[in-house]
Amino acid sequence: MIRIKRVYERPEAGDGKRFLVERLWPRGMKKENMRMEGWFKDVAPSDALRRWFGHDPAKWEEFRHRYFAELEENRDSWKPLLEEARHGTVTLLYSTHDLEHNNAVALKAFLEGKL
Repeated sequence: MIRIKRVYERPEAGDGKRFLVERLWPRGMKKENMRMEGWFKDVAPSDALRRWFGHDPAKWEEFRHRYFAELEENRDSWKPLLEEARHGTVTLLYSTHDLEHNNAVALKAFLEGKL
């Protein structure tokens, strides 16, 4: 099972293994407060793609298409997350305010398509 959650929300027992999937460290967060297994910054969209998208809902489908292409080119970045998801619950942590149009939502869909 793959879940997504903002890093600013409290950790819960049902989160399973928690992984930050952002390229940049979340503002105001201390590592010791995040209760996470690891930081997968290389699985996040490239800086160029992230800036182009800018969380514009009108660009969402094209963002997903471009992001999935980046992920396919960098299989080693997400394979460990997929393996963790095959063995238990994984929670992908993100920091943006946009709950529907963010890289964790897209990454979850991508990974679920690989399960």
